[in-house]
Amino acid sequence: MSLEAEFSLGIEEEYLLVDAQTGDLSEAPDALMKACKDELADQVSPEFLRCQIEIGTPVCTDVAEGRACLAHLRGSIARHAADFGLAPISVACHPFADWREQDHTDKDRYNQLSQEMGGVARRMLICGMHVHVGIPDRAMRIDLMNQLSWFLPHLLALSASSPFWLGDDTQLASYRTTVFAGYPRTGLPPRLGSWDEFDRSVTALTETGVIEDASKIWWDLRPSARFPTLETRICDACPRLDDTITLVALVQATLRMLWRLSRRNLRWRQYDNFLLGENRWRATRYGLTEGLIDFGTRSILPFDQIAEDWLAAISEDADALDSQPAVAGLRNMITRGNAAGQQRALFASAIAAGATPDEAFRSVVQWLIEEFRRDL
Repeated sequence: MSLEAEFSLGIEEEYLLVDAQTGDLSEAPDALMKACKDELADQVSPEFLRCQIEIGTPVCTDVAEGRACLAHLRGSIARHAADFGLAPISVACHPFADWREQDHTDKDRYNQLSQEMGGVARRMLICGMHVHVGIPDRAMRIDLMNQLSWFLPHLLALSASSPFWLGDDTQLASYRTTVFAGYPRTGLPPRLGSWDEFDRSVTALTETGVIEDASKIWWDLRPSARFPTLETRICDACPRLDDTITLVALVQATLRMLWRLSRRNLRWRQYDNFLLGENRWRATRYGLTEGLIDFGTRSILPFDQIAEDWLAAISEDADALDSQPAVAGLRNMITRGNAAGQQRALFASAIAAGATPDEAFRSVVQWLIEEFRRDL
């Protein structure tokens, strides 16, 4: 396969809409959705809850194009939302909103989802970010999925943006991960031996009527049901555009690195989900602060060391993909900390300055509004 046929990108993000003044969660007016649709067509759509909006870039050839497309989408939605006194925020959980007060979008797919999942679906006041990377060969898609699973906890730790839920500090970095776990067919993907094995498993569920198609498989990483891509789904939504782009670049370059190893009959380390799940939990609970387990050395490595090792492993690939500046943003993310830590620090600072908890949470939302626009 030629490199020109691989590693194209698509980015999906889910946003929450809030009152621009109070930070309260707000439903998207039909007129807002129409204005967004008129400008962005099928790159924007309603999400499960009426307070959510989803965007998806076109197929992008490289990270620079992906960034330009995402900046345009974010900017357009922010502009149209402002006409209605609203603002979008890109965060996995609203700090203080109550899921019990939200209504889901009246659309066949979402009505069916609500019927199937019951109360589990009602709690889905969460937003994620998905990265599609073009891998045309099906067998290669499965092989790379098995290897990329090692890096899923790393991506979660970096993206974690959901420390608060219902106005409470959950003590987790990514509470979204635990909410989404209520759905079936979620979590780390199983290790599969071939595309045929994956196809047989999907067929077993579709032929019994349990699911309509593979789009109802919600693993952290999956072969896309609609595109010839691997879709990374583990990330929390990121407040800042440039952080999203760094994660996109890391996924793309890491997949190219794994592909490059395969051309030399080499493979990345693979461990059972029992062990990978431990790192996934550490990322969910601690984010970047407590490191991840290196099962080869049987030690816990701090994330700054993990980052340098990771950057060294994909340096050649970032050069080939012309994504080195975006990939290098990993160091900035380590220095600043993830969005979960930043929100906690802002909340604590507001409380220390004499704010009530309600005022402190609203200041966090105002920060999220500003972060959304920062890199446009």
